Amino acid sequence: MELNGSEIIVQCLLEQGVDTVFGYPGGAILNVYDALYQHSKQIRHVLTSHEQGAAHAADGYARATGKVGVCMATSGPGATNLVTGIATAYMDSVPLVAITCNVTLPLLGKDSFQEVDIAGITMPVTKHGYIVKDVNLLADTLRRAFQIAKSGRPGPVLVDITKDVTAATCEFHPAAKKQLAKETISRYSDDDIEDAIEMITSAKRPYLYVGGGAVISGAFREVRSLDSLIDAPVCDTLMGKGVFDGHDPHYTGMVGMHGTKATNLGLSKCDLIIALGTRFSDRQIGDPKHFCEQAKILQIDIDEAEINKNIKVTKAIVGDMREILAKINAKLAPMTHQEWNEMVRGLSKSYPLSYDHSRLTCPMIIEELDRQTKGQAIITTDVGQHQMWAAQYYTFSEPRTLLTSGGLGTMGYGLGASIGAKVARPEKTVINIAGDGCFRMNCIELMTASRYNIKVIDVVINNRVLGMVRQWQTLYYGKRYSQTVLDDSIDYVKIAEGMGCEGIRVTSKEELPDAIARALVATKPVVLDCVIEEDDKVFPMVSPGTSIDKAFDASDLAKKQS
Repeated sequence: MELNGSEIIVQCLLEQGVDTVFGYPGGAILNVYDALYQHSKQIRHVLTSHEQGAAHAADGYARATGKVGVCMATSGPGATNLVTGIATAYMDSVPLVAITCNVTLPLLGKDSFQEVDIAGITMPVTKHGYIVKDVNLLADTLRRAFQIAKSGRPGPVLVDITKDVTAATCEFHPAAKKQLAKETISRYSDDDIEDAIEMITSAKRPYLYVGGGAVISGAFREVRSLDSLIDAPVCDTLMGKGVFDGHDPHYTGMVGMHGTKATNLGLSKCDLIIALGTRFSDRQIGDPKHFCEQAKILQIDIDEAEINKNIKVTKAIVGDMREILAKINAKLAPMTHQEWNEMVRGLSKSYPLSYDHSRLTCPMIIEELDRQTKGQAIITTDVGQHQMWAAQYYTFSEPRTLLTSGGLGTMGYGLGASIGAKVARPEKTVINIAGDGCFRMNCIELMTASRYNIKVIDVVINNRVLGMVRQWQTLYYGKRYSQTVLDDSIDYVKIAEGMGCEGIRVTSKEELPDAIARALVATKPVVLDCVIEEDDKVFPMVSPGTSIDKAFDASDLAKKQS
């Protein structure tokens, strides 16, 4: 059948099982939006307030489901407004297809109105980018884009289409959605599996180190089975939350700059790290020269580029983690490490997470959210102190329930991501944990939530400062608070109400339980404006450039300063 380019785009989206797109229309993409209008019963379009919000919403949709998220924007500034969201997805390996439309082919390269080389701009932060200049190539290009976004190590793909292609016609041949083929990237052998088993069985003090790759691969059952077989303590990265049940007695918490002391000290005493889908980023390992120097490292990852990039490992297996762990588990006999586990549990008892219970604090807010949701909510976050507190104090027991910008650290990510997650999984309670600095960057997306009555809860940790930056200024910059004070007359409750949401202010710990309970049963989106003290700090902490066994908390700091 003969279709125009815009109809081909819609048909290809339907082939790929796309039920929702997030975007913002404009001149160059008008033909596509006309086709979406004709298919509004098959594909839901969520109009965000800003294109960056569309990219983050598509990202949240993808992280919450494992499916490919889709966002759209017009040429020029519409396309460039997607870039931060695309980069966020790239850094955290999120499958995303961003569809933009550009000026017509005769106008390309002539500095035409709203013309920009978006494929060139996004080249460093996409798995692949396309410019479609021929309608006959459009369908196959879109199909390849979805395959690339989802296969291997996932990531964003950009498809930029000239406006004349969206109007031109050609013969369209429907095709079934292709199943992903086994990745040729798997380069391990049976000998590699045997070597891994030998390393595991000979270790006296093994430690599981779980990263975001374990979420992406869907290997959480295999990870938990491995731990039950080898009887080892378990830690995770920010991106690996929920793969291992946070209630399990083997779990010691997050690793790295704001990881638990028990994890950082325990890892530093182990003799084998089993690293599952982690790239050993600087925020995890501190000083790479002194990271767990006594331990052998077994790294399992689908991306060969991550092997020996930040840390020299003893043994690496490149391939699909779920498949690799299934093979390892099948050949492992159960073992016990009672003495080792008792030592690590002793660290957890000696160095628990702690905070001031006499007044309202962010950890108290997170724990109350955890209690009232029974740990079953999807939590999105922005970036800063509140992000670390959420990772520390909410108990994640399932993967794909913490959605946060780990690699890029994108302030303003969380609200858009929460909208995408709630659209994708409407049966779940979805809560965004935001700082007041981040809220100022993304609060316009409250209008999106209100317009469609997407019932997210936006918890604003309001300390009237840029908290994480202020913490660093306090510790390392002599308390010179350059441009980090937000103490003004802005009323977040009135902003929420003005955008059609419910606003609730919380100023004391006594008000907190009822406020959260009220938010959980609200019939529209809610903003909880939680006012805390400006100088609360995230502890434990590892100073940048130092080894993780040098983690310190408030009591250590007080001793040092006395």
